[in-house]
Amino acid sequence: MRLRSDIFVSALLRRVFSAGGFAAVVSKGVEEAGAIFVRQRFRDGLETLYGPAPQALVSQEDRDSRLFEIRLEKAAPDAVDEMLARECRWDPDCWVVELETDEIGDLLPMADAGGTA
Repeated sequence: MRLRSDIFVSALLRRVFSAGGFAAVVSKGVEEAGAIFVRQRFRDGLETLYGPAPQALVSQEDRDSRLFEIRLEKAAPDAVDEMLARECRWDPDCWVVELETDEIGDLLPMADAGGTA
């Protein structure tokens, strides 16, 4: 059984704060199963956007896990705004979380092209 979105986001916020970063929920989605997008802001003004990994990148044993992929890397804030606007039009029940931290590290479970986390 996959972890509820609200619990995942709450745990993410606590982990970022405990590592000395800043995090905020910009848009709350469906508590049980809303898609989660994470916007990482850097000191140089650029941003990286993480979104749910497509099912094709998720292995059978990871089907109940929330895995992420990079949607935009070190992009201008306007490009991230545009992509988030498109995603939220397609799925208005999504979550948007902003992080101000230099390193994501192990905060987000990432899918790789080989289909494993």
